[in-house]
Amino acid sequence: MRAIFRFGKIGRLRFVSHLDLQRYMQRALNRTNLPAAYSLGFNPHPVMSFASALAMGWQSEYEVLDIKLSETMSAKEALKELRSALPEELPVYECRLVDDNHASMMSLVQMSDYRITPDQHFEALKAAAREFLFSENVMAIRKTKSSEREINIRPLCVNLTCDETSFKARLMLTEKDTLKPDLLMNTLMKMAGIEDSEFSIARERLLGYSKAGKLLPLMEL
Repeated sequence: MRAIFRFGKIGRLRFVSHLDLQRYMQRALNRTNLPAAYSLGFNPHPVMSFASALAMGWQSEYEVLDIKLSETMSAKEALKELRSALPEELPVYECRLVDDNHASMMSLVQMSDYRITPDQHFEALKAAAREFLFSENVMAIRKTKSSEREINIRPLCVNLTCDETSFKARLMLTEKDTLKPDLLMNTLMKMAGIEDSEFSIARERLLGYSKAGKLLPLMEL
């Protein structure tokens, strides 16, 4: 059995790196009565994984933690236990239980919804966003740990809208095709002729396809 938790990363803890978050969750499990299964070998650790790493400094209300359990328990009990071990800035919103043969949550992620709020130049960025949406090719440099290359990011932006203060972006998030919201915003800034502007990023949902081919939030798959 596996317990799948949806939690948030807000406030000061948005500045915790993904590696530190992994260590923090391992220590938190030790303070609960969750019957987490442990790996074998010289350095046993809880068998757990995250659906998708979140960049340091970004907020989120849709992080997904997958923990393998060695014993059965109810989702209500599991939710209560993890909540008791985490601070307010790592709120735990829901829990569901799945069989061990359920697909890994990481493998199910296809897209992510973000809310991006610029500090300034919003009207100029809106104009750039309109130009972006009507373009077939928008080239940008994507950097990784080992390389950097120019790619067409337009097909990787599934949807882009705005309200009075923020952009809402649905971006591809797979091993092969990924567009990060900061690269999208830096590209819009370049298109608008803006040299420097700050913006905040919040992840609102992780999404994947059901067996029937319907795009759903990850916790519903």
